[in-house]
Amino acid sequence: MSNFWKSLMTVRCIHTCRTSLRETPNNLKGKSVSSQKWLVRQLKDPYVELAKQEKYRCRSAFKLLEINDRFNILIPGLVVVDCGAAPGSWTQVAVKHTNADGSISNKPKGIVFAIDRLPIYPIDGATVVGNMDFTTQLAQDTLRNLLNGKQVDLVMSDMAPNASGVKHMDHDNIIRLAYLALKFALHISKVNATFLAKLWDGGQSTQFEQDVGKFYKNIKIVRPAATRDDSSEKFVLAKGFKGLKTS
Repeated sequence: MSNFWKSLMTVRCIHTCRTSLRETPNNLKGKSVSSQKWLVRQLKDPYVELAKQEKYRCRSAFKLLEINDRFNILIPGLVVVDCGAAPGSWTQVAVKHTNADGSISNKPKGIVFAIDRLPIYPIDGATVVGNMDFTTQLAQDTLRNLLNGKQVDLVMSDMAPNASGVKHMDHDNIIRLAYLALKFALHISKVNATFLAKLWDGGQSTQFEQDVGKFYKNIKIVRPAATRDDSSEKFVLAKGFKGLKTS
């Protein structure tokens, strides 16, 4: 049994225990309604507790862990770029599974780059670029300089805009981010590389998936178990980059 599925069993145990206890926060006084809802949801979410136990910075680590467990996109020795990385949980997973920290002596050592417009505390084994917006040319040029001619095995994007509550606007904004990540990936990836990007359901999702399919051999739409029930989140996983024609 893989470590991810062991963790998932632990999640189910935590969820069962918490459901039976019906815990509620005792520090809601003076907080806005939205803050109260967030605190209640966090307390009831077993992935939040498990992330603390496993020393991941955020529950989203379990989304990438499941995707990797199912599709084997992270192996020792790979070069990975993590776009929209803050607070760093996907980067932590990437470092561990590519051996970027050199913790497995008999396996090749990977390279992981992480970028976000928010600050990112250092992560052993990763090159972190915080306070820099991936959508700018400066940020992308910075990543290219750090790569120093290396081609990338995996570009992954967990980028998402700040939700406005206007569904079509939020969808348009996350599609824009996904296209920017895709364009970047097409120019830095090696042949047969992998691309992973987060989307929210909406009218442009199908077109984006079709456009990705023009450049990659295999496309899958993945909704990990750690995705919350009330979320329209899904991930486009593209494997087998065909390369770009240069003539």
